[in-house]
Amino acid sequence: VTNSISIKTYLHIKMILTVPSSQALFGAFLFATSFFWTLPEPVLATSNSASVTRHYKFDIKLANVTRLCHTKSIVTVNGKFPGPRIVVREGDRLLVKVVNHVPNNITLHWHGVRQLGSGWSDGPSYITQCPIKTGQSYVYNFTIVGQRGTLFWHAHFSWLRATLYGPLILLPSHNQSYPFQKPYKEVPILFGEWWNADPEAVIAQALQTGGGPNVSDAYTINGLPGPLYNCSKDTYKLKVKPGKTYLLRLINAALNDELFFTIANHTLIVVEADASYVKPFESDTILLGPGQTTNVLLKTKPNYPNSTFFMLARPYFTGTGTFDNSTVAGILEYTKPYNNQTIITNLRL
Repeated sequence: VTNSISIKTYLHIKMILTVPSSQALFGAFLFATSFFWTLPEPVLATSNSASVTRHYKFDIKLANVTRLCHTKSIVTVNGKFPGPRIVVREGDRLLVKVVNHVPNNITLHWHGVRQLGSGWSDGPSYITQCPIKTGQSYVYNFTIVGQRGTLFWHAHFSWLRATLYGPLILLPSHNQSYPFQKPYKEVPILFGEWWNADPEAVIAQALQTGGGPNVSDAYTINGLPGPLYNCSKDTYKLKVKPGKTYLLRLINAALNDELFFTIANHTLIVVEADASYVKPFESDTILLGPGQTTNVLLKTKPNYPNSTFFMLARPYFTGTGTFDNSTVAGILEYTKPYNNQTIITNLRL
């Protein structure tokens, strides 16, 4: 025994094994768990030999953004609002290096990812990790197993998720295809909120008073409030072609509100919810809870050149508190398909 471990360690283990007290059992538990956490992170094997490791770098930095005629400095990833999309395939390993350049502590949560064997990369601050301090970095390391569809990532410290969020797109593995018609194009649609005030100040005031936080000044589609708000000059426009099928990846990144979504004079086909396929069904209105994601197919009309339709989202609320009772609008815009006569005419100009 003394050739492999010290006498002190041997006697300690023997005491734990021979004295089944609660203190000894707890010591054995700590010994076992500390040994487990020192092991290198396992690489989860998949049946798809084409699986790869995908690397992303997220620089958390401040950026000036203007909405509702109000310019302010917000916390962003790589200066983008909403943040950049992450695209992986089922079975891929994801490495995201997060570098914190702002005064706030930061963690990122991968909303809905099953984190099998990688719970320390889940992201809730003070639960699975300590926050990333100013000037420090952290690498999130996990593998996508048994999921495909749409999820999203967001900050998980205080209310920083008001501006720190983005799409997480999970494509099928290379040897798999969609269980529905292959879309002509795929488009992420993120619903969020905009405060003219600093969201961190809003939640800090609510915690001091014990009352509900002040509501947002607008809802947004892909970061833009649309034309129905006062002094709003930014509207999201989705340009489509007639007779095509589009996959809309809907994400409700609003902090606390359920949102109804609809496109005027169009029907949507639900094919996936929270990174799991569902039996397809049609609906002209989609309800998304906070943090919920849904994939829908939009089949455009066969003959609608130069036409536009509203894309609308507004909240659902049955409580007695206050909420942002407003509507965000985007534009679905049909583009006129070119034909030979149009091309010839343009060449003559």
